[in-house]
Amino acid sequence: MLSPIVVKIMKMLPESLLVKFTKIAVNRYLKKYGSFDVQGLENIEKVKGAKIFISNHLSNADGLVIDMLLRKKYDPTFIAGAKLSDDPVTNLGTRLVKNIQIKPNTADKDAITNMVKLIKSGQNMVMFPEGTRSRGKSMIEAKKGILLISRLTKAPIVPIALWGTEKLLPINEGGTMADETWKHADVHVRIGEPITLPVKPADEDKKEFEKKSMDYVMKSIANLLPEEYRGVYTNSKE
Repeated sequence: MLSPIVVKIMKMLPESLLVKFTKIAVNRYLKKYGSFDVQGLENIEKVKGAKIFISNHLSNADGLVIDMLLRKKYDPTFIAGAKLSDDPVTNLGTRLVKNIQIKPNTADKDAITNMVKLIKSGQNMVMFPEGTRSRGKSMIEAKKGILLISRLTKAPIVPIALWGTEKLLPINEGGTMADETWKHADVHVRIGEPITLPVKPADEDKKEFEKKSMDYVMKSIANLLPEEYRGVYTNSKE
């Protein structure tokens, strides 16, 4: 990504110029290093009003790729972990997209309230239900936050599957996010049919229903991915 020194220099710029120059740089990186294969954009229009886009998570490039595809028509707000603000490079990245920051592994009531307000005001949102990037490229168990937000807002969920971003901007296991570097890669994006959460039968155990609901939501992503990327949702395809 951008080096910490470059970021430090850029932060001396006025906010408007900082964002402008960073967007130009990121767009150039995406065009230079990524070859994009996108299918399913027509599925988004099958439901009207505010939508919750959900995606698997492989790389820090994921949000940038999704924003590139959705920004012009859907202008989404991303849900981002608060820790991204701690790193000078990813902090700069959060300025490129509209976002609501959430404290990981907590019931962040303020963030949840802001998410609900956002959706109910008619705006679109992007979530990565796994909560973190998968180190092994395949899907990991998701957090239940998506269920809460979907139930509180009644908004339809639009699944997005990504693969190839783990090669475009690989995770640097031995260093910081600032040490991650762009690589040439084929990036595939699949956008699925919108879904809504099932209704709980009166006689069904709550825990069992929650698990089934989570599997149903994550299956909507997994079914769009090659089998080797499905991870814990490998057996979910019908």
